[in-house]
Amino acid sequence: MKFGLKSLLAGAAVAAALMCTTAIANAADTRIVAVTHGQANDPFWSVVKNGVGAAAKDMGASVDYRAPETFDMVSMGQLIDAAVNQKPDGLIISIPDASALGPSIKKAVAAGIPVISINSGSDVSKELGALLHVGQDEYTAGKAAGAKLQELGGKEGLCVNQEVGNVALDLRCKGFADGFGGKVTVLPVSNDPADVRAKVKAALSSNSAVDTVMALGAGTAGEPSLAAVEDVGMAGKIKVATFDLSADFLKAVADGKAAFAIDQQQFLQGYLPVVFLANYAKYGLMPGGNVPSGPNLITKDKAAQVVDLSAKGIR
Repeated sequence: MKFGLKSLLAGAAVAAALMCTTAIANAADTRIVAVTHGQANDPFWSVVKNGVGAAAKDMGASVDYRAPETFDMVSMGQLIDAAVNQKPDGLIISIPDASALGPSIKKAVAAGIPVISINSGSDVSKELGALLHVGQDEYTAGKAAGAKLQELGGKEGLCVNQEVGNVALDLRCKGFADGFGGKVTVLPVSNDPADVRAKVKAALSSNSAVDTVMALGAGTAGEPSLAAVEDVGMAGKIKVATFDLSADFLKAVADGKAAFAIDQQQFLQGYLPVVFLANYAKYGLMPGGNVPSGPNLITKDKAAQVVDLSAKGIR
């Protein structure tokens, strides 16, 4: 009897181990590809990627994150086409330019691949066939920022745009201008912080009436804009705000050197689509509509609370 009991227990242990191994294998069989327009040097997109990685681990799914090295819609379309040819269980995409990327996205949908859009493209996501969009309404967020900066006394502003032609960023500037009410000039810059600093400094030096700077990315544009304001000796006099977060910009907000930052919680933009697509592949479950991840205005009273999480690549 003892031998039989041991054999039975051993057999049960082997069966349990096999079941566990099979469950892990089945979870790993869920293959998802994420294709975004975010450059590798942009700290914003590193947080999105962190969200993707965390969800992949939590869901036991295999997720391949891809992005062009520069803001390049041709390259991005090619990355989407390559993903479609691999026939994944789900595709996550950002849509900064619907006309350029639309054909590739429709090709994915026609191939029966479930698509979720993130960050850019909330206005075109549904018509291109995506199941839902995770992100914020960029125009509304820009308008709220403009209204807040007008409330703070702003009369003439710069909108520092590091990706002119990216519909989402263009909408931020439009919303900012409409909410601000005063004169607004869009300042095209690159993703190079040194270039941003130099161009903002030049713009401020040539027009002393500018009292407000709205940046569209904390690390790439917000921090260099703060530096440019210091360069022209107007720290504390020119109001600077930014979309998105970085630890250094949040410290500036906490210290009263910057007005606020707009948090769209991009970690969730990476995390939630993986969760949704993994559950869709396993159970056919999917939320019934878009998921707004932001905006949230991070002002001086809130900034210190999220500095650590920003430094950890979560906020």
